[in-house]
Amino acid sequence: MKIIVNGCGKVGITLLESLVAEGHDVVAIDNNPRVLSEVTNVYDVMGVCGNGTDSDVLLEADVGNAELMVSVTGSDELNMLSCFLAKRLGAKYTIARIRNPEYNDKSLGFMREQLDISLTLNPELMAARELFNILKMPSAAKVETFSARNFEIVEIKLKPDSALDGMKIMDMRSKFKAKFLISAVGRGEDAYIPDGNFVLKSGDRVYISATSNEIVKLLKEMGIQQKSAKKIMIFGGGKLAFYLAKKLSEGNNAVTIIEKNPTVCERLCEALPKVTIVNADGTDQEALLEEGLLSVDAFVSLTGMDEQNILMSAYAHTMSVPKIITKINRQALMPLAESWGLDTVISPKMTVSDVLVRYARALENSQGSSVETLYRLMDDKVEALEFIAKDGLDFLNVPFKDLSLKPNILIAGIIRDRKTIIPSGEDMLLVGDKVVVFAANQRINNLSDIKR
Repeated sequence: MKIIVNGCGKVGITLLESLVAEGHDVVAIDNNPRVLSEVTNVYDVMGVCGNGTDSDVLLEADVGNAELMVSVTGSDELNMLSCFLAKRLGAKYTIARIRNPEYNDKSLGFMREQLDISLTLNPELMAARELFNILKMPSAAKVETFSARNFEIVEIKLKPDSALDGMKIMDMRSKFKAKFLISAVGRGEDAYIPDGNFVLKSGDRVYISATSNEIVKLLKEMGIQQKSAKKIMIFGGGKLAFYLAKKLSEGNNAVTIIEKNPTVCERLCEALPKVTIVNADGTDQEALLEEGLLSVDAFVSLTGMDEQNILMSAYAHTMSVPKIITKINRQALMPLAESWGLDTVISPKMTVSDVLVRYARALENSQGSSVETLYRLMDDKVEALEFIAKDGLDFLNVPFKDLSLKPNILIAGIIRDRKTIIPSGEDMLLVGDKVVVFAANQRINNLSDIKR
């Protein structure tokens, strides 16, 4: 599929990398020749130097034959205009990154309709929702949701003293009463879709699938359940901090934002009257202690500098803050964060990348059981995907015990009429079911791809 990406910043490069890995024919547009040269040297993409709102530049990129145009420059207005022009010049679908809070209200739907934009992306708002879910369930390192929160995946890391160390997965079902499924396990650099004989070890990253209530029940039975974070300190006052603080304050949580820039502080004070805004240097340990670091339930580091986020999160870890979340955009720094005990990491650009990959796969399979939701886990080694089972699927009404699946594939859950089913061998798919599938070390485009 031919896809044009306008803007080669952090998000744009991440999207290029993901789309090329998916096998798409990608054209990159950027007005910086040095950046474009680096991109075309590293990735298998065509490059066009210029402004994505210039019709001549879009025509040079062959926009008329593009299935999808994605504009992710640093300007919301340029992204909207670029998508508008691309659609008029023949692009079938358009996606614009729109980050400004002023645009992300009731007017967003109107603008999308008038500019004929297929989808809008707001990395910070998406990441804020993800952070909010984690803060509601602090025991988890990651929380991903499907089907309007009827089904969830949580990641937990087994500590050295974990009760699960040395336990077979089949024995967990008899030990714990909650209804759940161990869908994937990460061990070092390896990813597994485990069977019942798989033995868990300390240090494993374990992905549990179930309804929210059942996950809470399981975590309580395991003795690792933490209460929802109610008192949160946020380091950094950018857009992500704004969206998260707004969502948290609406739920009557006590939120403090530490921000060095006085102009940003004034803007936040006006926009977030229920949030405590402190004009201070968040890298100053004394300042953090004065503002109550030792009494908070969670410390969330969201500045634009990965190294700064890691260092201050590590400091909060030494101060025994119960929950620590760190924003990191550079994948190369992830192992460093993990080695320092920072298990919960957020990357807005990767969140957007998952959405775009899902959208592109859905376009490729618009007539079949296309991808409704997609999350990539364990450094992209595992995917969790949601499909809708449509009429014509050749294994409808077939018990799973009689279904031959490809290796490293697991049907993790079925959502039927708002009811979640943790599947057994006797269960089967019916038309209209929402199906959550885990796949390790392979790409699944369509629900029919899971069968041998």
